[in-house]
Amino acid sequence: MRGYPIFLQLQNRRVIVLGNDEAATRRAELFHSLGAQIDHIETAAEARFEGAALAVASGAPAAELAAFSAAAQRAGIPVNVVDQPDLCSYITPAIVDRDPLTIAISSGGAAPVLARLLRSRIETWVPPAYGRLAGLAERFKAETRRRIPDTLRRRRLLERIFAGRTADLALAGDDDAAGVEYTAELAAAEAGLVRPAPGIVHLVGAGPGAADLVSLRGLRLLGEADVIVHDRLGTAEVLDLARRDADRIDVGKTQGNHTMPQRDINALLVTLAKEGRRVVRLKGGDPFIFGRGGEEVEALAAAGIAYDVVPGITAALACAAAAGIPLTHRDAAHAVTFVTAHRRRPDLGIDYAGLLRPGVTLAIYMGLATLPRLRDELAQAGFATDMQAVLVESGGTSHTRVLRGPLEELAQTANAWSRGGPVLIMLGGTAEHRGLAEK
Repeated sequence: MRGYPIFLQLQNRRVIVLGNDEAATRRAELFHSLGAQIDHIETAAEARFEGAALAVASGAPAAELAAFSAAAQRAGIPVNVVDQPDLCSYITPAIVDRDPLTIAISSGGAAPVLARLLRSRIETWVPPAYGRLAGLAERFKAETRRRIPDTLRRRRLLERIFAGRTADLALAGDDDAAGVEYTAELAAAEAGLVRPAPGIVHLVGAGPGAADLVSLRGLRLLGEADVIVHDRLGTAEVLDLARRDADRIDVGKTQGNHTMPQRDINALLVTLAKEGRRVVRLKGGDPFIFGRGGEEVEALAAAGIAYDVVPGITAALACAAAAGIPLTHRDAAHAVTFVTAHRRRPDLGIDYAGLLRPGVTLAIYMGLATLPRLRDELAQAGFATDMQAVLVESGGTSHTRVLRGPLEELAQTANAWSRGGPVLIMLGGTAEHRGLAEK
């Protein structure tokens, strides 16, 4: 180890900054945000080192930088001259800020660019919500020390808290519930009891199915799950990112073939959580857009199971991007409407006159099997069936396919064209705008 890392308190302490270039300005802003009093100078002769906490220089003439560094070190003040390690008595690290949690990375001046690259990776591995967890621990710190004075017992309690439901709730943003759970864990530990670990269910949107389109939060939860209850479509690549030893339960549905009815999926999620397991319910697209996530949340809430919802990229967004068709456009569409063509009722239940208006793009989910019925109902509602339509299959993945043409024609050929992936239908608005180039 080339240097000893420390974290220096700068509140109400003086920091001397020499120079006015961008690097010096950024350092001054950072120190000011930490509560320091900034003494910004232009020449080394202006420096008053007595009582200062730090000295930083950048962008001044070489002679000024050397004189500033030498004077600071004679005064015993830590000094950093940006990009000149020979003039430094300390190295500025690359910082990941998760207040009150802070991670600092340094190469000892050997490879600062490498340290910054590593910081960018850690930024994704340690999401901002970890600051909430650290804040929760800070809030209960004194009480925990008072009620659990034995160091070993206290460490084991905190390890349980940081790896269990309390952490899950804090990371999901539910500070109140996390505080209640922390209090219950603390009371059990004080009484010498081990509480049965209550489970939690995370509804995670897998997006269109491309592994690199999953949110960072979803990726973290997949790595922590005990069991993953997943759909058939849109989750295969994403499942490869999950914890290897997690149990996997396929509850996927295809047209006319439901591996497990929805009520049984709801009951399964409740049962797994009651066993104390950390459950990820992995759903294609977004859990709350035609994904029955609302029904699952209702069942979990009724059973008193903790849950959170992690959004995913829904099909309309992925398919629009893949086809190069924006859902809104100043010259073509001022609004977009999502509807589903998969309904229990005999007709599709779509208010065509109310929805398919000028300036509105209509995105129809799960409409391939019912496309002929869609065409017929549009005709009955008075719409011309030669209107331009766009079909996008497996949008947002490497298997994306796009079919354009008059609705009448697509209704006859789409089933033969499809390769079995999920298909989104786009009508009106930007789907008909001739100014948009085909992708």
